[in-house]
Amino acid sequence: MFLSPTVSPEFRPGGLVKRALPRGLFGRSLIIIVAPIVILQAIVTYIFFERDVDASTRRLSRDIAADVSFLMAIEDTYPPKERIQLRALAAKRLRFDITFIPGQKIPPPARQRSRRSNIDQALDETIAQQIGEVRHFQTIGAGNDFDIQVEVHDGVLRMIVPRERATVSAPDIFILWMVGSALLLSAVAILFLRNQVRPIERLARAADAFGKGRPVPDFKPYGATEVRRAAQAFLNMRERLERYLQQRTEMLAGVSHDLKTPLTRIRLQLAMMKPSPDIDAMRKDVIEMEHMLDEYMDFARGEGGENSELCDLAALSRDAAERAARARMAERSRLSLAMPEPVQLSVRRRALGRCITNLVDNSLKHGKNVIVSVVRDERFAQIVVDDDGPGIPESQREEAFRPFHRLDEGRNLQTGGVGLGLAIARDIARVHGGDLLLDTSPQGGLRAIVQLPV
Repeated sequence: MFLSPTVSPEFRPGGLVKRALPRGLFGRSLIIIVAPIVILQAIVTYIFFERDVDASTRRLSRDIAADVSFLMAIEDTYPPKERIQLRALAAKRLRFDITFIPGQKIPPPARQRSRRSNIDQALDETIAQQIGEVRHFQTIGAGNDFDIQVEVHDGVLRMIVPRERATVSAPDIFILWMVGSALLLSAVAILFLRNQVRPIERLARAADAFGKGRPVPDFKPYGATEVRRAAQAFLNMRERLERYLQQRTEMLAGVSHDLKTPLTRIRLQLAMMKPSPDIDAMRKDVIEMEHMLDEYMDFARGEGGENSELCDLAALSRDAAERAARARMAERSRLSLAMPEPVQLSVRRRALGRCITNLVDNSLKHGKNVIVSVVRDERFAQIVVDDDGPGIPESQREEAFRPFHRLDEGRNLQTGGVGLGLAIARDIARVHGGDLLLDTSPQGGLRAIVQLPV
């Protein structure tokens, strides 16, 4: 039993065609418009040369062959004096330059030479049909004329025939017209399509910027009706989302105020009471409730009301990491920063700082040494946090992002919290149009990668 070899999709004929086609709308639309024009002109050119030009050339060649046959009959029939007069009369009427060369012969191999064009070949074939195979002849292209030499009974009859007598018109002019019209139509198509595609490109850039949390103040619908409708739908969607975020932020601000006010009163009352184990436990509960409330508010708010601004990711990461280290009272030697050069990017500074602080705090909580690095390539800027802690098994990494979820075994990133640390960090990364990825660190622990599009 023989198995047929598996062919990779990219090497199949369809895959090769897809790889050769342009990916952009402008290139594909241009092919849709220009390709039929080129194919139509190719078909018209083929029909013109293979049918009309060829047929007309053969008809004209038959006329020339008939004239040559008639002149041969004169040479073979009439006496020398009358032949001279008839020769001069024929040259005047036929517009040939006729010369008689007495006593000369044409060798037979002269007819076997290669032909330079279809006109030469058609002329040779029609002359051969008219005079038969007994007489030897040859046709030579000489600039704008044909030099036709035919054997007669006592010499060679030489005729210089204008090339215009053997063809309808110059094919070069026809090709020039075809190519010129194709280029003109292609230029018009390119200008038209560029104006039609530009609004779509602007809409795509505006949607991409809005998805990354960047302002798009100067975007207005224009272009074709369908593009205007899509742009207006985008503006309506953006307005609804911004209104929703504003209302949610205002509501959460009120909720935060209403909940923190009684907690503040409780803390004041506890501070006025005499110290005791029960009072200390209640104070810890109140502090934990305030911390939980702050995390709830951060997760629900998502920093939606903050505007993006251009900042240095290296400096922002350094400040956030050092702030996390101070809050945990970690030794300076436990935190290493690898930021060789500034990385400028438009981000929400406060939100991204909170994201980095959460990740560094988790790493300091579970690892002895933490390395924070910032790298950038053509597509992404990455903030990488590595530690040498227990890490998270690959099967549980996606589970660790679930809000209010605490891992039961191995490393628990939410120890001492409510299970929102990674959820808040990923939400902030995705608000910027990026993502938060978890991997195995070269240090043996967890690697957290904040990936942001540039």
